Amino acid sequence: MDLSYILNELGEDRAAYFNAVAPPIIQSSNFACKTVEEMRYVLQHYTETHFYSRGNNPTVNMLEKKMAALEGTEQAIAFGSGIAAIAAAVLSQVKAGDHVVCVRKPYAWTSKLMRDFLPRFGVEVSMVDGTRAENYAQATKENTVLYYLESPNSFTFEVQDIEAVAALAQKRNICTVIDNSFASPLFQNPAAMGIDLVVHSATKYIGGHSDALGGVVCGSREKINRIFSSEYMTLGAVLPPHDAWLLLRGLRTLPLRMERVAQTTRQIVAFLQQRPEVEEIIWPFLPSHPQHQLIKKQMRNNTGQFSLRLRADSLEEVERFCDSLQHFLMAASWGGYESLIYPAAAYHRKDGHKPSMPFNLIRFYIGLEDAEYLIKDLEQAFSKMKG
Repeated sequence: MDLSYILNELGEDRAAYFNAVAPPIIQSSNFACKTVEEMRYVLQHYTETHFYSRGNNPTVNMLEKKMAALEGTEQAIAFGSGIAAIAAAVLSQVKAGDHVVCVRKPYAWTSKLMRDFLPRFGVEVSMVDGTRAENYAQATKENTVLYYLESPNSFTFEVQDIEAVAALAQKRNICTVIDNSFASPLFQNPAAMGIDLVVHSATKYIGGHSDALGGVVCGSREKINRIFSSEYMTLGAVLPPHDAWLLLRGLRTLPLRMERVAQTTRQIVAFLQQRPEVEEIIWPFLPSHPQHQLIKKQMRNNTGQFSLRLRADSLEEVERFCDSLQHFLMAASWGGYESLIYPAAAYHRKDGHKPSMPFNLIRFYIGLEDAEYLIKDLEQAFSKMKG
């Protein structure tokens, strides 16, 4: 299916809304039936009809159709946040007594779901080094029902061999779920590599403007309908129509934004490679990275996230560098128009609290600004780092 068709036409019926170029926001919680027979039909086909917006909403459905097409899956379902989508995908596959194998160091709230939430309901979770596919096999038990991937995963961007893990799962009849937010559906399509459910935090690249929350699960019609009838309808973490409309707007410019982000990121990384203040750049798209060939095989282009470790002797030096940046916002998330940093130093406290992440680690996200504009900001921050 042509990308331009997906982004600009798929799922849209302009004749149904006065030939408006932009689709409407159907801000209705309820949809009426004209007859008892019509209501009877709707109640029997609630996964595919409009009756109540906690189920289906026309604006949300447009987004779901486009996301399914972008990921090459039969269907998709949208949620109110990325973690809501992740949780629903995982919960749809597990019950008490089951076992899950999850990549080590995933997104923080995914980690909390795996380490704290699932065990409360009798689900055991093993966290493994995902850089070796055989680690999934070695951690597998007779009651293993799910492999969870996030490639590349958060902050340090380890890559999993998606095809290899999917093949292991298929041999054992184990479901696979992957968080594909880092790559976007433009640059990586895990379903084509054998993954069952592909999850996105649409808050990030899909929205692209840092003004809407959302999450999406893409997969087979059978698996998505199962999620719809259970986790989605029961827990109610629905995507509001207005946020769906904002995410649709974001999709219109997704290819342009992703190409700009990719190009600028390469320029910024090249600049940072020459700086004596930088001890290490953690970015699998560098030829020197041990997983460079794997990520080149799995992803069609780089995106805007990387981390670096400053050559700093103290927490104060890291703080001076971060505090001196004028055009990189210090914030969570990524994928919008604005460039960001997320310093691990924020987790280190004066009382001696030291988390597992080193104090000199900083995650960067490169947005849509000019490369030279950002480079000048980095230069002046480096000049102030030593005090």
